[in-house]
Amino acid sequence: MFNSLSDRLTATFKNLRGKGRLTEADIDGTVREIRRALLDADVAVSVVRAFVAQVKERALGAEVSESLNPGQQVVKIVNEELVGILGGETRRLNLAKNPPTVIMLAGLQGAGKTTLAGKLAKHLKSEGHTPMLVACDLQRPNAVKQLQINGERAGVPVYAPHPGVSSEFDTPTGDPVAVARDGIAEAKSKLHDVVIVDTAGRLGVDTEMMAQAANIRAAINPDEVLFVIDAMIGQDAVNTAQAFHEGVDFTGVVLSKLDGDARGGAALSVASVTGKPVMFASTGENLDDFEIFHPDRMASRILDMGDVMTLIEQAEKNWDKDEAERMAKKFADQEDFTLDDFLAQMAQIKKMGSMKKLLGMMPGAQISRQQLEQFDERQIDRVEAIVRSMTPHERVAPKIINGSRRARIAKGSGVSVSEVNQMLERFTEAQKMMKKMAAGGGIPGMPGAGKGAARKAKAKGKGKKQQKFGNPAKAAQAELEAKNKKSSAPAGASFGQGANQDFDPSSLNLPAGFEKYLGNK
Repeated sequence: MFNSLSDRLTATFKNLRGKGRLTEADIDGTVREIRRALLDADVAVSVVRAFVAQVKERALGAEVSESLNPGQQVVKIVNEELVGILGGETRRLNLAKNPPTVIMLAGLQGAGKTTLAGKLAKHLKSEGHTPMLVACDLQRPNAVKQLQINGERAGVPVYAPHPGVSSEFDTPTGDPVAVARDGIAEAKSKLHDVVIVDTAGRLGVDTEMMAQAANIRAAINPDEVLFVIDAMIGQDAVNTAQAFHEGVDFTGVVLSKLDGDARGGAALSVASVTGKPVMFASTGENLDDFEIFHPDRMASRILDMGDVMTLIEQAEKNWDKDEAERMAKKFADQEDFTLDDFLAQMAQIKKMGSMKKLLGMMPGAQISRQQLEQFDERQIDRVEAIVRSMTPHERVAPKIINGSRRARIAKGSGVSVSEVNQMLERFTEAQKMMKKMAAGGGIPGMPGAGKGAARKAKAKGKGKKQQKFGNPAKAAQAELEAKNKKSSAPAGASFGQGANQDFDPSSLNLPAGFEKYLGNK
């Protein structure tokens, strides 16, 4: 979503690196580029003006002129101001003291309200709540059916007493206000602690739509009214948000389609213009593609600082702890990393979602932007197919995979032999790296690599007895040479005899006939 804006800002800050002092011209040029980048990203003009004015004021102040690294200080200022216009702090749902908590969804048609209702219900269910969906969109064709399908996928019940319309030519019937009211009563009787009310939308803001939404709000008195907005609509997001704010008075914003390739100005404009926080973000088509909106983390993504916290949370949520412990034990015991292990690890990563999304959360993702965009998600499926086309013995001992076996594996997985060869080569390199790390050598090519192995070898050899020769004559000669070295020490030395003292071979008490080995004639 923010790729273009992020690239522009990252390029702008590169010009500030390494400068011990920033002039007013440097700051003016930086602020000018920031203004252009924000306007190109479809951020509202009023928001851009306020943002750059605040950045310039702080950049010309003492906090930059007195800092040890002025360039980094400017980046810090921009980051803090971005967090500010994105809403400041993370906003959580206000749960009712007396359940059920009523959440009403509002927005234009096509913004993704019905899909978001299923995502929010699944998210709340994972947190231990018992949500119920209420179908009040009786105007859009098959909206009720869609909500029922989403509810089934999320594993939550749907209250839908009226089927709605099945085509655009049908005349809407039924009272959405009555359905909403009855849905709350149903939730209370069934002891659901959260009710999510899906309301109708329009292709544009009109009086009838606002009146219906206002009537539903008045009838159910919701604890939260979430305005769902398409993050791809650009400048019109501000006008739409203001109209809903005046007509429905929403309490929070949900950004849908945040995984799109639009410029993302809506996300940077809505919270600042309406004064209402962005609470959630929808990042894909699956019900799991849903996350709590953290302004500080989003600002870090925009400035190419990554989002490691979200990455860690995703791993904790989806990673199998038993599998992780098994791999840790195997790693500690220095057992071979097999293709079965490789397959298991790949399955764990797939649970976390799109690889592009995960890699985009890493700091410095813009450095490999081109490679990231060219990455094919289906490549993971192809690798998995290759491994699954192998026999159990081949997965444990890949060295036995000869030419005929490779041809069979390629045919079974629907790929070429060269792809099988490439996969096996990459696996062999990974296996070598795992062995070296398990042995304490660290990652090959990294500073300090091999030190652990050297320490282990030293410790292993420590305390061993001196090696003895199999030939008694050689043993005697070696001992004699050691004595000679000691005897060559200067007079008065702490060890050995004096330099002028003669050495007596008889002191060795050797068997007869060994004099020839002592150098005596």
